Amino acid sequence: MASNEASARALIDALEDPTLIVRGHIVAFANAAARRLLGAGVEGRDVRLAIRHPQALDQILAARSADVEVTGLVEPGRSWRITIRALEGPSVLVRMIDRSAAVSAEKMRVDFVANASHELRTPLSTIIGYAETLGEQGDLPSDLRIRFGSTIREEAQRMLQIIEDLMSLSRIEADRFLAPSEMVALDDIVEIAAGNAARLRGAAQCELVLDVAPGLPPVRGDRSQLLQVVDNLLSNAVRYGCTGPGSKVRVSASRNDGWVTVTVTDYGPGIPREHLPRVTERFYRVDPARSRESGGTGLGLAIVKHIVERHRGTLDIRSIVGEGTSVSVRLPTATA
Repeated sequence: MASNEASARALIDALEDPTLIVRGHIVAFANAAARRLLGAGVEGRDVRLAIRHPQALDQILAARSADVEVTGLVEPGRSWRITIRALEGPSVLVRMIDRSAAVSAEKMRVDFVANASHELRTPLSTIIGYAETLGEQGDLPSDLRIRFGSTIREEAQRMLQIIEDLMSLSRIEADRFLAPSEMVALDDIVEIAAGNAARLRGAAQCELVLDVAPGLPPVRGDRSQLLQVVDNLLSNAVRYGCTGPGSKVRVSASRNDGWVTVTVTDYGPGIPREHLPRVTERFYRVDPARSRESGGTGLGLAIVKHIVERHRGTLDIRSIVGEGTSVSVRLPTATA
């Protein structure tokens, strides 16, 4: 008998998932993961006090093999698969597999497909509508034809930008486990990005202030991706911070111990606190109408986040409504 109990204990202790052996309605054994999940005193207790899911309990108490999907076993929102396997006698092995990450990933995939479809459908519908009008009505005034043609071109360019950003995200994700190896001077990156920003719509009425510390050490990275980071941050800053004559956008780059930090600050309307945790999600927009009008795809900060993660850096976004937004990218130096 003692050897059987030792074998049962060894069996469940070898499993990483929370696992129980239930005899009748009593929890006979619980491995370390189960004790962390259900409480240190779960052994010897009635299983109905530990697992409060009727369908799972029916199978456990009947000693029948089954797989049951459960939500909110211990914490609200967490998803579990409970696998129940009958053993000799009135005993069952109950294994709890945390499916939260997989369920969340699937939801993100479904949401992403839905969002991408919506983002492409909107400009495509506009293009089709205007093109049909141009094709069916040959006597349109020239100024109206020009306006329709201009709208079609702008919407097509918007679709192209969305597709390019999606392809860029795919490439970044494909390379996320490959450490970049180029030696990149961030002061050069900032200078090039500032030149690119000067050509953006609305930049003419905005002062761009550069504050780059001399002698910045290089970082080990992917030059084109790091330029994309600063380009995207400056594009957002100009889009939302350059609201009229006298507007200002500041870009700083400094060294702190083994890190180089690039910060882009605008003094625009700012972002409400409740939106900050989600602004790096794909297609998430604080103000959808304004973002679309200014040419935003809703993918810029998602791209920034993935590039920074690939470079083993950190991304910090701070904002105060009515005062502006500051986004900092912190990257380890090549010698760190």
